[in-house]
Amino acid sequence: MKKPDLNKKFTFIDLFAGIGGFRIALERLNGKCVGFSEIESKAISVYKRNFETSHEVEMGDITKINECIYADILVGGVPCQSWSIAGKMKGFEDSRGKLWLDTIKFTKQVKPKGFIYENVKGLADPRNSYNLDLIISEFNELGYNIHFNVLNSFDYGLPQSRERLFVVGIRKDLDNRSFVFPDKFKSLPFLADILEGKGKTNINALNNSGYKNSFNMAAVANKGNFYIFSDIRNGDHTIHSWDLIETSKKEKQICMLILKNRRKQLYGNRDGNPMAYNDIANLSLNMSFEDMGKDNDPIIVDDIEGLVAKKILRRVDNKYEFVNSKISSGIDGVYRIFMPESHVFSTLTKSGNRDYISEISIPDSVKNKKDYFIREIYLKKKYRQISLKEASRAQGFPDDYVFEHKYAVSMGLLGNAVSVNVVELVGKNLLNSFK
Repeated sequence: MKKPDLNKKFTFIDLFAGIGGFRIALERLNGKCVGFSEIESKAISVYKRNFETSHEVEMGDITKINECIYADILVGGVPCQSWSIAGKMKGFEDSRGKLWLDTIKFTKQVKPKGFIYENVKGLADPRNSYNLDLIISEFNELGYNIHFNVLNSFDYGLPQSRERLFVVGIRKDLDNRSFVFPDKFKSLPFLADILEGKGKTNINALNNSGYKNSFNMAAVANKGNFYIFSDIRNGDHTIHSWDLIETSKKEKQICMLILKNRRKQLYGNRDGNPMAYNDIANLSLNMSFEDMGKDNDPIIVDDIEGLVAKKILRRVDNKYEFVNSKISSGIDGVYRIFMPESHVFSTLTKSGNRDYISEISIPDSVKNKKDYFIREIYLKKKYRQISLKEASRAQGFPDDYVFEHKYAVSMGLLGNAVSVNVVELVGKNLLNSFK
């Protein structure tokens, strides 16, 4: 995808360059890269494969840069795990959090017209307010007006739920006070837009259908159209292990009884608590076990032990809990299976996930869609991982972008990348905000 530089109207430096998501966006806006900084060898290799860098300054580690060159714009996705809500939230106590200080120092030395820095949304969490305020204050002291907002890639034409904090700075002497973050798109993307091979669906047919069936209407809240595999949550599109393993009606009701009561404080102070046999049996006294035997057979220890034998329950200190007790772990390595007609896929991450794509859609004429899904899609294994090209499209990368490494490594690099579409829109508004 290398192209010659023609009539470039501004220069930029690509900090924490990764595989070039920021660069693709700014080159589309007619920008010229004059230098880049990255320390991950695999990312650097892919970066150089896709961009002409021979006349640029390769700056290496930002913590070791002594001399700076000038650029109109600075961009970069500052390494973020220390601010992540999913992480330990150590902030500036973590070496990765301190990279913000290096970024501020570099900005002070270059004095660009403006910048766009990206981070996980955790930095905008109230628990990190002191740290974000400190970063903004430092940039203000350097002479920049600051704008920040959490943007989701989904809102800008990409079928991926990816929320990231964008911090935009405009030098005060050049600020025409017109900067705003881009408006969300009015039309929704489809996962099928980026699919290749099995799973690709006719988009026109999807648009014409209007998504009026109950399955899609129920999924509107999270913009997704997927089945989730979990024993600790429940819903019309939740698949439990007792849906997949041969179990009696009584066993299914016992599982649901535990599911609905395991979070009550009566049984402990955890989000989900193991329950003793007596607790389960006492709860069952108010249940009707019709069609399960003469006189509504009460729950006995053997019923519970039968579920242990089927590896649905396990013993924990003379109590019982679900084997699949972590929601993101899913069941047998599957957390979610997204339908092609979904408007969104899950966030791509460096570590990967347990999410898959169905190779077929469920006909509107099917009344019991959950049973159909289990029978025709899950049990027949008509689902697959997202492909590298599909994941690349979900990040807004062009189809001619070249990856050099195996699937897992390349997916990790993509998971660390920025969504190109979002940067391009933010960058366009930034360029229009200068006097």
